[in-house]
Amino acid sequence: MAHFAQVVNGIVTQCLVVSNEDCNNLDFPESEQVGQKYLLDCGFGEGWVQTSYNGNFRKQYANTNFLYDSVRDEFVSLKPFPSWSLDSENNWQAPIPKPDGDFYWDEISLSWIENPIAE
Repeated sequence: MAHFAQVVNGIVTQCLVVSNEDCNNLDFPESEQVGQKYLLDCGFGEGWVQTSYNGNFRKQYANTNFLYDSVRDEFVSLKPFPSWSLDSENNWQAPIPKPDGDFYWDEISLSWIENPIAE
C-alpha cells in the first residue's frame, strides 16, 4: 500500500491509502506521480505527497496537521508544547535539554520533572 498526504499551504489536511495496483506496483519515488494522478482522477484534488508508513523517506510518516517542509522535502510532527522550537534538523526541542533519566516536560514550569518511582 502507498500512503499519501494532501498538503495545503504547508499543512497536511488529510491522509489516504492507495493500493499498490493503483500505483502500477512501483516503488517510491516512481509510485508518487502515478498515485498523485490516481487521486486526482478519483476527484481528491491536488497537493498529494507520498509518505512512508515505515519512515523510510521524508523523515517520518505524515499525519493530519503535520507540517510539510518543501525545502527539505520532509514531514514535521505536531509541536508538542508551545515553548518548544524546531532545530536545524526539523526536530522539536525543549527550551532546556532533557536531563539523563526518566523525566517528563512540564509546560507550566518550563522544566523537566523527574517521574516518581512507582511503588
